[in-house]
Amino acid sequence: QVQLVESGGDLVQPGGSLRLSCVASGNIGSYTMGWYRRGVGLAREWSLARELVARATSAGIMTLGDSVKGRFTVVRDNAKNTVYLQMNDLRPEDTAVYYCNSAPKDILPWGQGTQVTVSA
Repeated sequence: QVQLVESGGDLVQPGGSLRLSCVASGNIGSYTMGWYRRGVGLAREWSLARELVARATSAGIMTLGDSVKGRFTVVRDNAKNTVYLQMNDLRPEDTAVYYCNSAPKDILPWGQGTQVTVSA
């Protein structure tokens, strides 16, 4: 079964940038892959707490959530089974744990996520 490992999270100041990586242990080329986030203080129920912020089809066609449009970009490298989330102009409200999974339906096992904290 495919395993997902996210990395790249860090503490950054508002206006800063980060690039997150999601490496899959198997072939994810046929999946639309998305980046989800779970912020602080949200519902305990996972399905209610997460937000799908960006996704890219197997062909690389990208869809962004309204909250990140113009700031985030999702890119995938199917040869490396890797999906990236480039985050620019980060805001405190972007603080969250970020996860990747298939989208819009998450059918792969969830990874551990990577923490992004935006604070001065």
